[in-house]
Amino acid sequence: MGVGGKVDQVSQEIVPEVFIFRKLLMKQLTLVIRKTKMKKYSSYLLTGLRILVGWHFLYEGIVKLMAPGWSAKMYLMGSNWIFSGIFHRMADSPAMINTVDFLNTWGLILIGFSLFIGLLVRWSSIAGALLLTFYFAAYPPIPGHTFGAITEGNYIWVNKTLIELVMLLVFASLPPHFFFGIDRLIRRWRDEKPHAPIPAEKPEGAYLNRREILRDLISVPFLGAFAYAAYKKKKWESFENKFLLDKTDALSGATLKTFTFSSLGDLKGQIPKGKIGNLEVSRLIMGGNLIGGWSHARDLIYTDKLVKTYHSDERVMMTMQLAEKCGINALITNPLLCRIINKYWHETGGKMQFISDGGNSKESIEKSLEGGASAIYFHGGVADRTTNDGKFDEIAKNLELIRSYGKPAGIGAHRIETVKGCVEHGIKPDFWVKTMHHHNYWSAKVDLERQTTIDKDFRDNMFDFTPEETIRFMNGLEEPWIGFKLLAAGAIHPLEGIPYGFNNGADFVCVGMYDFQVVEDCNIVLDSLAKVQRTRPWRG
Repeated sequence: MGVGGKVDQVSQEIVPEVFIFRKLLMKQLTLVIRKTKMKKYSSYLLTGLRILVGWHFLYEGIVKLMAPGWSAKMYLMGSNWIFSGIFHRMADSPAMINTVDFLNTWGLILIGFSLFIGLLVRWSSIAGALLLTFYFAAYPPIPGHTFGAITEGNYIWVNKTLIELVMLLVFASLPPHFFFGIDRLIRRWRDEKPHAPIPAEKPEGAYLNRREILRDLISVPFLGAFAYAAYKKKKWESFENKFLLDKTDALSGATLKTFTFSSLGDLKGQIPKGKIGNLEVSRLIMGGNLIGGWSHARDLIYTDKLVKTYHSDERVMMTMQLAEKCGINALITNPLLCRIINKYWHETGGKMQFISDGGNSKESIEKSLEGGASAIYFHGGVADRTTNDGKFDEIAKNLELIRSYGKPAGIGAHRIETVKGCVEHGIKPDFWVKTMHHHNYWSAKVDLERQTTIDKDFRDNMFDFTPEETIRFMNGLEEPWIGFKLLAAGAIHPLEGIPYGFNNGADFVCVGMYDFQVVEDCNIVLDSLAKVQRTRPWRG
C-alpha cells in the first residue's frame, strides 16, 4: 500500500505537467502552421500585385511603340512645376527628345515584362520607380500642376503614380523568395544543384519540386491573357478606324473624318504686343464668353449649359496657361469670373491680365478692382442702352472713377451710334472695345433693319449692324481699338474674321477660344499680321 501510494502521488504530480507541455506544444505548432499559411498566401498576393504592375507597364510601352509618331514632347512641354525648366529643355532638343522617347517606350516594355515574369525583379523595380519619379515630378498632384496630364478621379499630393512608385520600392526591398517567378526558380535551382551522382531511385521530393516549378511559372497564363486582351483591343481599334475613316460614303457632309487638336509644336511664334495706357497687351486677347458660358448660340438653348459643363476650373486654367505659352497675356471677361482668374494666378503663378467689362457701375468697378483687373471698360450692351437714353454723364463719371484707381478706362459698344455719341459729348476713353464683323453669313440675313442691342426683339445673331460705318468712323479715332465679335459668335471662320479686324483698323482683336483652338487662332493672327493691309496707323 505504501509503495503504491507513492507511485500514485508521483503520477498525479507528473500528469498536469505533461498536459501543460502538450498544450504549449500544440500552440506553437498552430502558430507555425498559421505563419506558414500566411507566408504562402502573402507570396501569392505579392506575386499577383507584381504581375498587375507589370501588366500596366508592359501595355503602356506597347501602346507607345505601336502608336505612329508618338512622342513625349508635348507632355514635357506642359510641365510647370519646379523641374519644368529641365523638362522643357529636353523637349526643345530633337536629339534629347528622341532619346527620351526611346528610353520611355522600351523602358516601360522591359520593366513591365521583367515584373510580369518575375525576372530581375529588384533591378526592374528600381528602374520602374526611377521612371515613375520623373512622371511624378513632371505632373505632381498639386493644384495647378496637373494640366496636360490624363487623370481620372481626384487627387491631392497622392496619386496612382506615387502609389505605384512606392509599391515598386517595396518590391525592390523584398528578397526573391517572397515572389513566385523566374528569380525564385533560378535561385532554387542554384541552391539545389546536386554535387553528387544522380541516384538511381527517384527522390521523394520530386513531386514537390514540380509544384514549386509550376508556382514559379504562374505568370505564364497571365501572359497569355495579356496577349489576348491586347489583340482584342487592337482589333477593336482597327475596326473603329476602318469604320470612321475608310467608309466615308456612309457619313454625312457635316461629319468630320478626322479631328486633330493643334498643339504647341505647331505654333509659328509668339503673339506681338501693343500698348493700352501703361499696359503691354498682346494683339490677340482671349474672350471670356466661352469660359463664362455665354455662348451667343442664337436659338440653341442648350449650348450655354454645354459650354459651362465643358469648362471645368482645370480646363479653364489649362486654356489660359496654353494661351500664355503662345504669347497671349490678356483676357476680357466679366467680374463674375474673378474667382477662377484669381484661382489661376494663385495655383499656377500665371500672369494673364484681366480686362474687366464691369465699368458700368460703382459696385462692379470695385468688384473688378478687388478681383485684380488691369483695365476696366463700360460694358458694350449697357453702354448702348445708356447712350440711347442720353445718359452720357453716367459713362463719363464711371471713366473718371476707374482712372482714379490708376487703371486704363474704356468704352464698349455694339452700335456705332454709341461711339459717335460719346465723341460728340467730349468723352475720351483710354481705349475702345467695338464689335466688327461683315454680314456674309447666313444667319445675318434676318430682319436687318430691326436688329439692335436695344431692340426688345434682338435675336442675338448680329453684333455689328453697320460694319462699313464702323470701319470708317473708328479709323478716324486716335485711341487704341479692341475689335471684338469678329467671328459673329462662331458664324465666321477665324481665317476670315481675324484678318478682317486687323486690315480694317483694329489694333487688337478679342476672340473667344476653346483650348483646342488656341494655337490655330494664334497662327492665324501671326499670318494676318505678316501680310496686313490697313490704312489706319497702329494705335497702341
